[in-house]
Amino acid sequence: MKILVVNPNISESVTNLIREEAIRAALPSTEITTVTATFGVAYIETPAEAVIGSHATLELLAEHSAGYDAAIIAAFGDPGAMAAKEMLPIPAIGLTEAALASAFLLGGRFAIVGISERIGAWYQNVVESLGMNARFAGYRGLNKAFANVGTVHIDEKDRLLQMCLSCVENDQVDSIILAGAPLAGLARQIENEVPVPLIDGVGSAVRMAEAMGRSGYAPRRSGAFSPPPVKGHKGLSGPLSAMIGRATE
Repeated sequence: MKILVVNPNISESVTNLIREEAIRAALPSTEITTVTATFGVAYIETPAEAVIGSHATLELLAEHSAGYDAAIIAAFGDPGAMAAKEMLPIPAIGLTEAALASAFLLGGRFAIVGISERIGAWYQNVVESLGMNARFAGYRGLNKAFANVGTVHIDEKDRLLQMCLSCVENDQVDSIILAGAPLAGLARQIENEVPVPLIDGVGSAVRMAEAMGRSGYAPRRSGAFSPPPVKGHKGLSGPLSAMIGRATE
């Protein structure tokens, strides 16, 4: 099986974290390929930045997805994931929906811990849109700037651990999602210190992409997620033009 993992952020250091954790999570027979956005921001923190990240995601999927069995959008908030489900003939999995699916199967209430307080309101909206609001106990994020998005999981490890423990002690949660690609791998490092399961979005997405890719589902030919109709278009890149417009300019 071949899985394409897209980082909608421009940070190569984060892509390296994603690749390392994806390979750890994958079956030995699974081939992981990672690609990084060529435009956008270092890490997506707001809905506006997510719109830009969605465009970057679709560009990368249009250019690279041929020949893969599944694709992963490796940023929390899943920028471009719903559009990718419409555009691609293969399963497209976002980190958020994969992590929420894991939390659902683990049972009970869950919290989310991330790298920025600013993200909290947006994440609340994302969780609600995916139908998990009733079991969502809340979000905690770092309340000050960090030096490097590629090392925040190391530099702020103790604070992130304390936030997880606070979720357990104060919110009585049954699992905790460590949100976003910059925290890939942190769950393995602190799981023995937290008394409830820690959910890594990258690992969850890889395992679910493997399951979806092996399922053999036929591509959609009808419904809301079926491919868009052929229509005129302008100003799109060649690969994106072929995937979305399906017509000559």
